[in-house]
Amino acid sequence: MHIRTDRPTAAPSEASAIDTLLERARRELDRVGPREAAALQESGGLLVDIRYAALRERDGTIPGALIVERNELEWRLDPTSEHRAPEATGHDLPVVVVCDEGYASSLAAVSLRRLGLHQATDLTGGFQAWRAAGLPTHN
Repeated sequence: MHIRTDRPTAAPSEASAIDTLLERARRELDRVGPREAAALQESGGLLVDIRYAALRERDGTIPGALIVERNELEWRLDPTSEHRAPEATGHDLPVVVVCDEGYASSLAAVSLRRLGLHQATDLTGGFQAWRAAGLPTHN
């Protein structure tokens, strides 16, 4: 059997499937910047950090943010789930999902919207933008 190694590549102007998925997801969101996220948190919104442990250990965390790794997010934030976090108080809760640079969080926020959390969004630029804005972190 001969395996072809000269596979055609996408033209530079064509977006990858994940880029297209991300673009569609972001059209559903009113993404927020670091200062907007901080203001939402101060007014009772929930920041949810979905970064994995190694990134949190390396860079720190946002004070008051709920830590929920991505693979548990839907179960912990669904207000109807028996596995929900105590902070998951209802479908009207403003939620800002935070990842490292603001990519995975967009997809995660759309997933939460599909669960009925209609105010879910994400932090543009992720934790790195939060830190660059000089907002507080814990190490």
